[in-house]
Amino acid sequence: MSSTMRQEYLFKIIDVPHISEKSSFISEKSNQVVFKVNPTATKKEIKEAVEMYFEVKVENVTVMNMKGKERRHGQTKGRLKSWKKAYVKLSKDDSIDFSSSA
Repeated sequence: MSSTMRQEYLFKIIDVPHISEKSSFISEKSNQVVFKVNPTATKKEIKEAVEMYFEVKVENVTVMNMKGKERRHGQTKGRLKSWKKAYVKLSKDDSIDFSSSA
């Protein structure tokens, strides 16, 4: 895979930051950031993507496969799409701030 194709692939790995009460608490307590990522991405690819995109040093990546919630509309049952969540631990000197508008 050429370097430009590799960079394009890495940019597609991170979907959005996952902002919740729990992720905010974890961010303050242990310098971790939570992302919603591509379900096929590996820990190594997530680490490379975060380091390239945000220009930070990543110490550790933990992933969780989140099962889609079951929903009902009358008698019809359905299920939301399953997704993957990544907890990315940053080095002490680095941080990512999503609250500032750029």
